[in-house]
Amino acid sequence: MIEKKHKALATVYLINDAIASNLAMLCAWFLRFQFEVIPVTKGQQDLATYAAILPIVTIVFPLAFAVQGLYRIRPTRGKAEEWLSVAIGSVVATVVLSGVLLWVRPGHGDVLYSRATLAMFLGLAIVLVIAGRTLVRAIVERRHRDGKDLERVLIAGNGELARAVLERMNAQRDQLGFGIVGYLRNGDDASLGNLECLGTIDDAEEVVREHEIDHVFVALPHASSQAMMQLLDRLTRSLVSIHVVPDLLQFMVLRSRVEDLDGLPTINLSETRIEGWSRIVKRAFDLIVAGAALIVLSPVMLIVALAIWLEDGRPIFYRQIRMGLDGKPFEIVKFRSMRVGAENATGAVWAEKDDPRRTRVGRVIRAWSLDELPQLWNVLVGDMSVIGPRPERPEFVEQFRSEFPHYMLRHKVRAGMTGWAQVHGWRGNTSIRMRIEHDLYYIENWSLLLDVKILFLTVVRGLRHENAY
Repeated sequence: MIEKKHKALATVYLINDAIASNLAMLCAWFLRFQFEVIPVTKGQQDLATYAAILPIVTIVFPLAFAVQGLYRIRPTRGKAEEWLSVAIGSVVATVVLSGVLLWVRPGHGDVLYSRATLAMFLGLAIVLVIAGRTLVRAIVERRHRDGKDLERVLIAGNGELARAVLERMNAQRDQLGFGIVGYLRNGDDASLGNLECLGTIDDAEEVVREHEIDHVFVALPHASSQAMMQLLDRLTRSLVSIHVVPDLLQFMVLRSRVEDLDGLPTINLSETRIEGWSRIVKRAFDLIVAGAALIVLSPVMLIVALAIWLEDGRPIFYRQIRMGLDGKPFEIVKFRSMRVGAENATGAVWAEKDDPRRTRVGRVIRAWSLDELPQLWNVLVGDMSVIGPRPERPEFVEQFRSEFPHYMLRHKVRAGMTGWAQVHGWRGNTSIRMRIEHDLYYIENWSLLLDVKILFLTVVRGLRHENAY
């Protein structure tokens, strides 16, 4: 039911985006050549010239929006995030369209498309797509609030698992149209919020029939497996749709997904969003940002290298083994900020404030995170990402994995130069638990927009920090 509704809503959005982008192209032509909002200096171009490229627009815009994740229905996505994703997707689509038109000019091989018209088209596309999506959402939610197109749902259970089902349904009720009629008790008298109790699980058949239930969500704990089998046996005698919620809450840290193994359903408990096209997009983002940063910051890196050499000689760089993607070790590169052989006596330990092992140059570059700049090379060669959980040394990983059950899930993505935890102050010798929580939030909620936001916050407030020593 949920997946079906998600796909239906995503299809409506896709149709809206295609229509809105086509309408934007037509409006741009009228504003440019009929109303001459921008004076025409190189001659008129007829409507057919731009109508001929509408099929390309119809393909390019939905593809760009798909890469931005705009067809993955997420109730937690805010309006600002969606609108910014639409803007980024529109810019990408317009750039791609401009490139395509250099090679493919349908029916008008000698035509040079007006750049001013394409710029107006971009602005109109952003406005019309956002307006269309807002209208679609408003209509859908209004109908659901009015009690139309609702699916009548019954929850079987009243424990923590049932409570989790209720919370998630309430979060999506207006968008997907859940009409939660009530719940059935399982043994104890614990209530399920303000939801009406319609009886016990033994009354399931009668409740389904009396209240015209469309869907039953069976949310019973493992300890009630026998009661669950008896309930399922009774429910299968009716036409109600049955949804069994597995009691795996303690293991579902990342997104879970049902996979098919030759007809046998399995549940993937550690699904990440950075797969397929998303991984390609993130890698392209890394290459662009790291490449540009190396060019822009090369004078700074040269000055830092020279300062290290003048104060303490060689080596300029410090190499250290860290744990990366899928738990594979890699060699991280940093500017050397401590004296040669600083860990010979102590072994692997956390850096401390006023650490006597640091050089004078090291004190400065660590305070401003300049010692991390050589890791741009790690990003270019694929060991790291610009944004992601900070990598730790294998010695610390062994310690943390025994203390924190979900610690190793951080290694489901590439380690990063900066991350969600770092821009919130959890860097250096701070709470590992809070760092893990922020890292898992990033992995579960990744988007290109989130990477851009973290990069911006790093530049604004993340370069110098009181714990950077």
